[in-house]
Amino acid sequence: MLAVCAVFAVLNTLTKMAFNKGMHITVLITLRQLTAFLFLAPIAYYRERKTRPKMTLEISVYLFFSAVLGASLTQWLFFVGLRYTTATFACAFVNMTPMFTFLVALPFGMEKLELKTGAGIAKVIGTTVGFTGAVILALYQGPSLTRPSSSSSPASGANIGAHRRSWVIGSVALLAGSACWSFWFILQSRLGKKYPALYSGNALMFLLSFLQMAAVGLVTERDLSLWILRTKLQIITVLFVGIMGSGVGFLAMSWCIEQRGPVFTTAFTPLIQLIAGAINVIALHEQLHVGRCMMNNV
Repeated sequence: MLAVCAVFAVLNTLTKMAFNKGMHITVLITLRQLTAFLFLAPIAYYRERKTRPKMTLEISVYLFFSAVLGASLTQWLFFVGLRYTTATFACAFVNMTPMFTFLVALPFGMEKLELKTGAGIAKVIGTTVGFTGAVILALYQGPSLTRPSSSSSPASGANIGAHRRSWVIGSVALLAGSACWSFWFILQSRLGKKYPALYSGNALMFLLSFLQMAAVGLVTERDLSLWILRTKLQIITVLFVGIMGSGVGFLAMSWCIEQRGPVFTTAFTPLIQLIAGAINVIALHEQLHVGRCMMNNV
């Protein structure tokens, strides 16, 4: 999970850079899922050709919704939030995923709220503090911890208003994405027990997600030139997020979910923000603040 956090931090930075250069969200997700499927399919075929369970209607439904929640909708919402905010802020908002997962796991019996024990009290306090921290991050900026770039210029009232709207859209998208991702962790925990073919399950998930996003892309992105990767940054981004982010990253998370459960796996997500913050200050010259303010982020 430590390695996965490092990969996701680099992934977020590359994706933000690609968006800044004009790459479209649907195009990136579609090509990412196709790359992940092409990467995992041969491995799944050779490693699990003799042990792969028989496909049933129930498993197919699980795989379809796993693709919707984990690979399609979550990524689309996260990338929308990333496009309208910053990589560091997006990573910080994903910190709500462990809280959502813990709350969702309670009614499914995967977690127990034992208020009479120290562990139970710690979980409640951690959930409350984490949610409060995410709200403060979205509403409060505070003093800058880094010097602004020399290319920064004063913003007009119109620009401030547009920036404020963008920040609200990004925050709502990130909140919804974190909730969807939490449901995916719970769903993946159930899927792992019904279809314990780790490589095949992830390969099929990305194939279904590719088909879902390709259908959306045919409707929303009809300009064929948008689907052609023209720069080295776009090519590197698609390959990295597809192979390392989706292929290796989701595979590792699925394995951790099977071994230690969904709550344990999501507990590592705050590390993504720490790593991404360091990378973004260096690579994107992003300013770090004590918090973040939708009303005065200039």
